[in-house]
Amino acid sequence: MSQTKVEAPFVENNAHFRNLIINGDMEIWQRSTSAVTTTGDYVTVDRWKISEDTDGTMSTEQSALSVADQATTGCNFALLAKCTGTDGTIGSGQSSELIHHIEAQLLPPDLGYGTSSAKSLTLSFWVYAYAAGTYCISLKKDDAAGDLTAYSYTKEYTVDASNTWEYKTITISPTAGSTSLITSAAGGITRDNGVGLRLNFALAMGSNYHQSDDTWMTNTALSTSNQANFLSSTSNTFYLTGVQLEVGDAATALEQIPHDVQLQRCQRYYQQIPHTASASWQAYPLWGVNANVMSTRLQLPVVMRAAPTGAFVGTRNTHFKAYYDGGYQTLTNEAATDTTDDAVRFDMYSSGAFAANGAGGLYIVSTGGRITLTAEF
Repeated sequence: MSQTKVEAPFVENNAHFRNLIINGDMEIWQRSTSAVTTTGDYVTVDRWKISEDTDGTMSTEQSALSVADQATTGCNFALLAKCTGTDGTIGSGQSSELIHHIEAQLLPPDLGYGTSSAKSLTLSFWVYAYAAGTYCISLKKDDAAGDLTAYSYTKEYTVDASNTWEYKTITISPTAGSTSLITSAAGGITRDNGVGLRLNFALAMGSNYHQSDDTWMTNTALSTSNQANFLSSTSNTFYLTGVQLEVGDAATALEQIPHDVQLQRCQRYYQQIPHTASASWQAYPLWGVNANVMSTRLQLPVVMRAAPTGAFVGTRNTHFKAYYDGGYQTLTNEAATDTTDDAVRFDMYSSGAFAANGAGGLYIVSTGGRITLTAEF
């Protein structure tokens, strides 16, 4: 029997995790899928900070895409921003934007920033906006140790038609604007767990944040003066999904990350216990320290970027309770403390209701009660 050797087809740029954006497909929403108004925090979709510092208001929420939109964008969900209160004239120091921080040590070593071999980056994304016009993205190389310097790049893109999915690609040269900022030694990025790059999608920008299009500069630039004002009308909406930032001069197809892997990558920056905010009747063993406090230490399922800040969310003695000596004891305080990047301690306080070395339990007994752990930038 004769055999024929079949060569495997060449696949260009098939490296795993070539997308430097975590959750660019808007798949993971640990905090909330419903509309949340914000002034500047992580409130809905994971890894996307929503900043709003104007005289208007905006909310963000999950948009579940139709089958047709899924086929178009390659994504199940989009981030939806809505103008809920107008500001017709954006002040010079005011801004509204969607922000994604990229951890420095997750950048590929061959990016080469700070050397003459620095490579281009290409950004691609899907956008669907109510108001056609000029919008901007910006990329900031943050401050780092030693003599390294923060530099910013801004690029305009056009939303051509109202309420239509449009695919945009932007290639960011390290020498854009005939500059040598990124290719100089000060353009380097220290590989640690701090911010390496910050990607911004501008929604409304005051003049303090304006700069020239398609050039690297030393100021804190977020847009050009042509940026549309998203806060001009409560009819304005802005959908974003399929965000990919990759090394190279051309965009490739959106990298499809399995849901479980994407969740674990997001949990490096934010975790909550129980994992699903709507869950109830979660129990964790407690051990008596003395008459006033019982504690436990929990190993985290994913190592976080840094020791997180812990907080109990909900109403004490309603959403979470401490069980001891045959019943729920009245709590006077609670804390998530002594955190490391892979563990947290829960302390439950009561007035003399416990005993040293006594066994009990922390119960999250009502929908809405949870413990949050954040190591976001």
